[in-house]
Amino acid sequence: MKKYSYVGISLVVLVFGIWVVSEILSRNSEESLVYIEIDGERKKVPEFELINQNKDTISSEDYLGKVYVVEFFFATCPTICPVMNENLLEVQDEFYGNMDFGIASITINPEHDTPEVLKDYAEELGVKHPHWNFLTGDKNEIYTLANQGFNIYAQESENAEGGFEHSGFFALIDQEGYIRSRTDEAGNPIIFYQGSVPRDETSGESHETQQIDMLIEDIGILLK
Repeated sequence: MKKYSYVGISLVVLVFGIWVVSEILSRNSEESLVYIEIDGERKKVPEFELINQNKDTISSEDYLGKVYVVEFFFATCPTICPVMNENLLEVQDEFYGNMDFGIASITINPEHDTPEVLKDYAEELGVKHPHWNFLTGDKNEIYTLANQGFNIYAQESENAEGGFEHSGFFALIDQEGYIRSRTDEAGNPIIFYQGSVPRDETSGESHETQQIDMLIEDIGILLK
């Protein structure tokens, strides 16, 4: 009987040990995604209210409770936007069917990118996730949202291809509306994820080229 008792105790200890290790790893994974802080305060997504490709009003409130990615783009972009959205297609496919995930693609050329234009763009791109919204609205509000709300650069420019300059960054937002990111080798938050590197050119040699993999991994961490 003692033999079986020892086996039982050993099994309990083993299971408990696995659970403890799992909990520690889970906590460490979540803690590895830091909050972006400005003047000691966690950076939260500013409130917004825009119109999507289906002419529905979509606000920041609609994304609360979801993990989501924000990008700024425009439909006629001849340079980085096609790459960014091809990368987001991969993100979509990774989390397709998960209703706790979403994407907000906000145009920086709202005068051209009407809901009708965005709907055609989304259909041609192959968007399937119901929480991937292509958003348009007042130009001044959008530029304030990009440059001050998210600190993701966007600007009209006659010298830029397509007439607009913007970064190729993606912002990762948690369920409570806070901007989150992992840290770099020095322990500093990367803040944004580089989305404008073509996926088929990634070699694993550059930190930057791996950021879509990083984004997918970090979305999964927040969704747990």
